[in-house]
Amino acid sequence: MAEMTAEQFAQRAYDLDLLDARQLETIWSELGSRYVPVSDLTSLLLRKELLTNFQIERLLGGKRAGYFYGSYKTLYLVGSGTFARVYRAVHTDTGQVVAVKVLRHRYLADPTTTERFLREARMVMPLRHPNIVPVYEVRAEGGSYFMVMDFVEGRNLRDFLKVRKKLGLEESLRLIGDCAAGLDYAFQRGMTHRDMKLSNILISSHGRARLVDFGLAAFEGKVTDANLEGISNPRSIDYAGLERATGVRRDDRRSDIYFAGCILYHMLAGRPPLIETKDRIQRLSISRFHDVRPMTDFEPNLPHRVVAIVNKAMELNPDRRYATPGELLEDIKVAADQVDAGFSPLTEEESPSDAQPQSAAAAARKSLEGDSRTVMLVESAIPIQNALRSRLKDLGYRVLVISDPDRALQRFERGEQAADCVVFGTGDLGQTAIDAFNTFADDELTRDFPAILLVDDKNLDAAQSAKLAPHRVTLPLPLKFRELRSALLKLCAAAKASS
Repeated sequence: MAEMTAEQFAQRAYDLDLLDARQLETIWSELGSRYVPVSDLTSLLLRKELLTNFQIERLLGGKRAGYFYGSYKTLYLVGSGTFARVYRAVHTDTGQVVAVKVLRHRYLADPTTTERFLREARMVMPLRHPNIVPVYEVRAEGGSYFMVMDFVEGRNLRDFLKVRKKLGLEESLRLIGDCAAGLDYAFQRGMTHRDMKLSNILISSHGRARLVDFGLAAFEGKVTDANLEGISNPRSIDYAGLERATGVRRDDRRSDIYFAGCILYHMLAGRPPLIETKDRIQRLSISRFHDVRPMTDFEPNLPHRVVAIVNKAMELNPDRRYATPGELLEDIKVAADQVDAGFSPLTEEESPSDAQPQSAAAAARKSLEGDSRTVMLVESAIPIQNALRSRLKDLGYRVLVISDPDRALQRFERGEQAADCVVFGTGDLGQTAIDAFNTFADDELTRDFPAILLVDDKNLDAAQSAKLAPHRVTLPLPLKFRELRSALLKLCAAAKASS
């Protein structure tokens, strides 16, 4: 076949509405002739951004379709799977850049699949949440089935992890928190995702995780093997395997939570918890879900609270798993706040009380350590308040949180023993906390009570004026909880011995 000439190429682009007459005249004028190599023409079209490499390759290959879907012109192919192809596209009138997901031709002859594609996509359209990629339009036109979605500048989490291998604790909690927030929003509106996996989480250029393909990508891995009795409904094969292994109904709402746990595991450990294979029988095997190695085998220094979140999300007994995405989200928020506050990894005795069943001996150790003593926390930062309250209560302490130092001191002025130890935080309160600590040291009613001043880098110089004593000490921020725990035990024990 003779090579396409520049004129033939230009005529084809014109016939397909990719170039108009004015643009072509400008191009020919700049080239000075129509009798130029086609490569000169395409190079100029690329430089002027009138065509893309994707469009040029299709034109040179003789493709006459796939350039437009409705009012959207395709620019690049950005993703391809057995179920659909995704293109970056632009609205021909407004210039809005979008993603267009097009059902592959192999499914067009199956009316069940095409109808489900349209129905499921229309169900997703009302969802508007920062952590869900919105679907703007779903259409069947010109023999094609396609949906129009927001275009996310970035990459999916699977590609992200191929480069990064594993993610840090703070980033992992932030991303899975985004996912849980999106799942919770959809759940409250009666929808579950049904295909939670790395490639269905897009990471924007701003680092936000956004969920895509609510219930839609399940077609790609649908289980239809007639030999696999009882699992022929359209759903991802991994969901089919999980629900088969746990004996729940096929649309159990807690399945999303299990696979969200798998995603957090993968981000932190740098490897998937489930054996990855293309063999459908192996993916449906019950043993695949029982052979998960503990995440701490790969990351032994993770905070126990985070490990407990993964374990609870991936609990094979669905009744012991998080019941809703909202419950998962709340625990993620607490863990993220604690990481932000600078706490070190926790020991087994310091785990959340609801994360795993505890032995009677462990419970007794907690009760003995706190011994129902009261700790007053003078701190205005909500994340630190929540984090310390949770940890100290787990150890048997009563916790009284007060944001205003003056009001905290007034509790003692009434002649009552408001607390066994007072912890003053300078993080947000700064000099005010230091002044309150010193007032506590000077006052006749309070000077004998144990007190701890938490000092951050900004207040190191000012803290030089803190009035210290054997029962009044300072600890640095970010706080290592084991240091606070040790100080409380020592100070409270000394105060009890002297009383």
